Amino acid sequence: MINIARKKPVEVEVCKWTGENWDEIQNFCGDVAYKDVIQDGMDCGMPNLVSALFIYTLEGSHQANIGDYIIKGVNGEFYPCKPDIFEKTYDIITTF
Repeated sequence: MINIARKKPVEVEVCKWTGENWDEIQNFCGDVAYKDVIQDGMDCGMPNLVSALFIYTLEGSHQANIGDYIIKGVNGEFYPCKPDIFEKTYDIITTF
């Protein structure tokens, strides 16, 4: 049997990663957020090293790109979400 289901309305806390709000992300996520240096292409034949944000999730560590939303799930877990998926799934209802 095939069913049609609707996702239950759930409110979650989110923080958007701007690349410049590390303190805000760290206060929001605690120890599950960390920065690491990664190679981001080449610059004049040399590796271009940049600082990147990572989030420990239930499935392992995931990189969050600038513009991604960091979501605190219903069980207190954190995970990054791409902006296009976030905007199709959520509406911002309160900012604090």
